[in-house]
Amino acid sequence: MGQAGKRVAVVEDEETIREGICVALRREHCDPHPFDDGQEAWDALHAALPDLAILDIGLPRMDGLELCRRLRARSERLPIIFVTSREEEFDRVLGLEIGADDYLCKPFSMRELMARVKVLLRRAAHAGQDRQPSEEAFGVGALLLDPIKLSATWRGVTVPVTVTEFLLLQALARRPGAVLTRDQLMDSAYPDRTTVSDRTIDSHVKRIRRKFLAVDPDFARIEAVYGAGYRYGDGTA
Repeated sequence: MGQAGKRVAVVEDEETIREGICVALRREHCDPHPFDDGQEAWDALHAALPDLAILDIGLPRMDGLELCRRLRARSERLPIIFVTSREEEFDRVLGLEIGADDYLCKPFSMRELMARVKVLLRRAAHAGQDRQPSEEAFGVGALLLDPIKLSATWRGVTVPVTVTEFLLLQALARRPGAVLTRDQLMDSAYPDRTTVSDRTIDSHVKRIRRKFLAVDPDFARIEAVYGAGYRYGDGTA
């Protein structure tokens, strides 16, 4: 089954981008439902939620931020991906804590977007199952990562992370104590790096730290190594 037949809302006012996403989704056997207006999308979606939503931020009548808030209020589990023109714009989105699962900056690779769609649909398929870790879950001290469910817990408390954040955290945690360069981290989180910069990795690491600090104010496992990259501290706590 996988993503076959999954209903995906595509809310994007740029026709070329919207149609391109829909074509890519059909190739993955998804069922895209395109909208070029935020209010129109809300009117159609609030009663019958899609399996996943791809939202632009700058939309007529109702912007992507408000649409995301409303969709998230309807469902905590609905996977939501933002497409945004500037990473700084998404920094503000995260600050508002409106609940997107991941984002890509324009111009983005359709292959990269489809990879994110597949991962989020896979995670959604496991979300309703029991909360026991899958067989592929692994731990490093107090950190437990589950690559099947894309979940992260610290000292038994779930830490909400996006797909990208999970992939970066996993790359670091699989080699505790080793310094990974930004290039290595980009390879882990972005197989197609045409629109990714070093600053993107720094921003993601900052967000990961912020989320873990919200759970544990003493969290200090992700260390910056000046001029080299990042490492996950190899202590046992």
